[in-house]
Amino acid sequence: MRTFATLTVLAVATLAGEPAMAQSGDSVEERNKAIVQASFDAWHAGTGSPYELLAEDASWTITGHAAVSKTYPDREAFLREVIRPFNARMRVGLKPTIRQIHAEGDTVIVLFDASGTARDGEPYANTYAWFLAMQDGKVRQATAFFDSTVFNAFWERVAPRAAP
Repeated sequence: MRTFATLTVLAVATLAGEPAMAQSGDSVEERNKAIVQASFDAWHAGTGSPYELLAEDASWTITGHAAVSKTYPDREAFLREVIRPFNARMRVGLKPTIRQIHAEGDTVIVLFDASGTARDGEPYANTYAWFLAMQDGKVRQATAFFDSTVFNAFWERVAPRAAP
């Protein structure tokens, strides 16, 4: 069993673009979980984003009946159509708190709460479950679940700020 410090070093090296060297005893699950955990830690601290883990050709599916529910074929489409317009509606960005994180094989499942303040001064809070299919330290495919009623109310209520 690897220590938290070892897993953090592996995750940070991977986030920095350096391949995480497999050490005896490290499982695929341990490495992938550490990489995702480190990206959420950086997101929470305001120093990074889990979207940095997306491969350029990663697909992202938002399930359910949200205004943005569909499959995005690549990283840029997802960022352009969902993440940038979402962030343009926020005064204070989302800060995640992981409830649970699990890994099996190449899949990491993260259950988390995220909250921030919308441009209209009202809070936005939602609970998410992300299923992340990993390959070589990158997310190749993601499926996201969240409360679409909360999301849609926010999306319709708050206009995005104009791009500079």
